[in-house]
Parts: sequence; C-alpha cells; structure tokens
Amino acid sequence: MDEDTTKTEKVTPHADEAAAEEVSTPAERSDVFLWANNLVPIKEELEIDLFLFNKNYVLYRTKVSTELARSYQPLLIDGLLEYVLDGAAQGLVVRDFEEAEAEENVLQRTTVGKVQRAYELLNWIKKQESEIETFVEEEHDLKRIKGVLARCRHADLPAPFYIIKLLPASMVMKGASSWMLKNGKFVPFDAEGGVRIPPDNQILILGEDIYAFSQTKLEQLFAYNAKKYGVAVEKMKEIQANFTFNFDTELSMEKLVEGQKSMVNKLQKLEVGDVKQADLMDRSEELGLDLMTDNDGAIIIMGPKDLNTFVNLLNEDYMESPLTGKKYQIISKKPLRIKEDQPDAPEK
Repeated sequence: MDEDTTKTEKVTPHADEAAAEEVSTPAERSDVFLWANNLVPIKEELEIDLFLFNKNYVLYRTKVSTELARSYQPLLIDGLLEYVLDGAAQGLVVRDFEEAEAEENVLQRTTVGKVQRAYELLNWIKKQESEIETFVEEEHDLKRIKGVLARCRHADLPAPFYIIKLLPASMVMKGASSWMLKNGKFVPFDAEGGVRIPPDNQILILGEDIYAFSQTKLEQLFAYNAKKYGVAVEKMKEIQANFTFNFDTELSMEKLVEGQKSMVNKLQKLEVGDVKQADLMDRSEELGLDLMTDNDGAIIIMGPKDLNTFVNLLNEDYMESPLTGKKYQIISKKPLRIKEDQPDAPEK
C-alpha cells in the first residue's frame, strides 16, 4: 500500500522532538510578579473588553454600560493581584504543570499552545475580532454560554492580558423563569437575563502563558488535564522513537493531539514497544484500513483520521470475528480471566 505524496514531511525517530519543543516553548516566559507590581498603580485606568463564549467555543462581543464597567474591574482584577502580591511575600513560586503536582503556595502555569481551545479563542480576538458577533439573547441563548473572557489593555502595558472565568449554569438567569426580591417581596425579573460573575480566581493569560489559579476550572473550561497531557507527550515521544511517519505539510503528532481529549485519554495506557511497524502495517492491510506508507515505508499521516487509525491499531482496537468474519472496532477492552489464570480453589 505505497503512495507517493508531494505535500508531506518525513519524520524519523527523534527527528521532530526539537521542533516540537521549539513550538511549545515560548522564547520568553512571562513574570506574573512583575505584572502584578506594574498593574497596581494603573489598575483603575484599564480598558476592559468583555467577551462571552459558548459551549462550542463560539466567541461573542458584549456591550457594557459605563456604570457596570466601573464595578467589574475590582471583581476581575483585585483578587488576582491580592493572591500574587500576598503570595510573593510568603514565598509563592510558579511552576509549569509538567514539573510538579498542585500544592500549597505554588501557582501552576502552562502555555497557550498546549491548550487548544484557549488558543482558538485568543486567535479570534487577535486576528478576527471584526468578525465576532455581538451577543443578543434572542439569537444566541444565555444558557448556552460557557464562560466570560476579559481583555485588559493600557497604554503602559506592552500587550493586553486576559482573564477567563467559567460561568456555571447556576450563575446564569433567564428573565422569563427568574424572580427578584424587591422591597421585601418577589417580583418578576424585568430583564432578558442575568449573569453573576464568579468571584474566585481562575485563569490569567500573560503573553503565551496560562496561569491556572484553579486547575479544576482550567479543565472544566478547556478540557485540558495537565497531568494527562504530560503523559501523552511522553507517549508521543516513545511512539516517534519506534515508528517513522510522513506528516502532511505543517502537521505534527503534537498538533494533532492538542485539544483532543479522547486521544489524550487513549494515550495514557498505550503500550508502544510490543508492536513493530511492519507488523502493524500488515495488520492494517488485513483489516482493509486506509493507513498507507510512502516509498520509504514511513506511515503517511494526512490528518486526525489517519492518526486515530494508527493509534487504534497500536492499541489493538480492531478485531475480526473468527465466527462471522466481520470486523469491529473495540470501544472498551476488558481482559478475560480464564481458568488457567485463576488460583487453585482451596480444598474443602
């Protein structure tokens, strides 16, 4: 099953590790302590733009009254500043997720490039802001909103910073189904809807760094589990040390896995060293799958479908029934405990 390709790039074992590191590691990391110190004297002068995004990560701009703009600055900014500045006095340290588990007096950090959904949201704001619709309740449904994103700017800052908060369903009110308490009695809620911004510290983005004040909220917002992703990165390195690939232009295994929760989960327990490339491709041909190799025998990966097929083969997720000859993809495997595996029953 050989096929010539013209827009592909050969990846041999270990060949793309340096490139992956270059893509995922910014040239200069941010300094959250310097950010906090510089922000204190200008925090009340910040220009803050609010965006909403729904469960499909579609972004909407919002219109905010002047009165409200004055009130949400302390809600968004003050808690973060207090945490960082008080923490600095008590020895707070910043660590990348890959370096350690969450613990007291440690602020965890990762990069935007590793959190695909966050990268997509920022990319819309930075490159396609003119295309973002204004949120209108009748058209977009407040109950489908997942989170709020604040872009904060000031002339003295080298670049905007971003604050993101999860909006639980309990903090979103629809006008038609809500009451409000006024002068000691409940009256109809006289608005299209209402939102209560969570007061807790959640996500701060400085440059290319994401600071997770709440690891749980990071996962709820963007389906990103740093520990699982770290395992997935090691598995990808092991795969690329044992197999050769030919990726379509501008693709890499890391890019295809980023943001794919199901793929990250599958990589957690994948056994890599037990399967040889020739055997895997023979099995692919037996099952009639579309996985192909180029003239040098490298596995061609044109997109997510090819990578999924490869990982499923490696994980032995395909089978052919010896009874009917039908072929299946196995969603969940539970090892059989046959009689020879059982300990001898005690004599009665």
